[in-house]
Amino acid sequence: MAVLLPCYNEEAAIGATVEGFRKALPGATVYVYDNNSRDGTKEVAAAAGAVVRTETQQGKGHVVRRMFADIEADVYVMADGDLTYDPEAAPEMARMIAADRLDMVVGTRKHDAAEAYRGGHVIGNRIFTRLLSGLFGRSFTDIFSGYRVFSRRFVKSFPVLSEGFEIETEMSVHALELRMPVGEIETRYLARPEGSHSKLSTFRDGWRILKTIVTLYRIERPVLFFGGIGAILVAAALILAVPLVFTYLETGLVPRFPTAILATGMTIVAVLSFFAGLILDTVTRGRREVRRLAYLALPAPGATQL
Repeated sequence: MAVLLPCYNEEAAIGATVEGFRKALPGATVYVYDNNSRDGTKEVAAAAGAVVRTETQQGKGHVVRRMFADIEADVYVMADGDLTYDPEAAPEMARMIAADRLDMVVGTRKHDAAEAYRGGHVIGNRIFTRLLSGLFGRSFTDIFSGYRVFSRRFVKSFPVLSEGFEIETEMSVHALELRMPVGEIETRYLARPEGSHSKLSTFRDGWRILKTIVTLYRIERPVLFFGGIGAILVAAALILAVPLVFTYLETGLVPRFPTAILATGMTIVAVLSFFAGLILDTVTRGRREVRRLAYLALPAPGATQL
């Protein structure tokens, strides 16, 4: 079992975080991946007993990509190094992975202190969770939770493309698209200790997460995405063309010829958009089959014990 803690300037919290996970999971190796911290994060983590490594490309997505590529384990526990996630929940999350043969367990956050989770973030989480559910048919209770436990076959079949905090959204979509068995468990979410500060920007990272969801929807649902664009163009073309049709039926003339050309052009683009969606859907199915085969090439959690 490996505990993965991506960190950036968490000197105030990383020591207690490492100690908490070492106590909760005595048999696990705790890895701290430092992301260009300018304080004593690396020294404090090493003193607490963690294996400390460095990722120079800035952004949580880059760190997760490096961790998943470098570390070999059967079960992976991922959390943040800011002491906001409860290490005592990790054994139960790991037990669920093995006992129920799941590929991901998400620790949904329950907070009592107002300073633990800003109100704007709560609202944003709910909006994006419902958006993801509407686009992909199902979702998780807390898609932005950074507290997750993974099987080996999830980690080694996950092609990390994100660069920043949108990584959690990409993980959720990866599990949903491959129809992986997943679970959730409610965990305590604590306020940061004094001296630790959030690196999440509400609007900047919210915009990046929204773009990620739209991009993943375009990639994974090309027929619906490009078909929707085509439907909008057809509707606009009809709105422009209907008055021209009535005028033509009454007078036999087309007085607004440029409008007729515009409506015709929009209809042509709509048809092209729809067929582009059909073609890309074939490509997407092929990519999904490759990812599914990579996922199935690895044993299920607990399979070696059967």
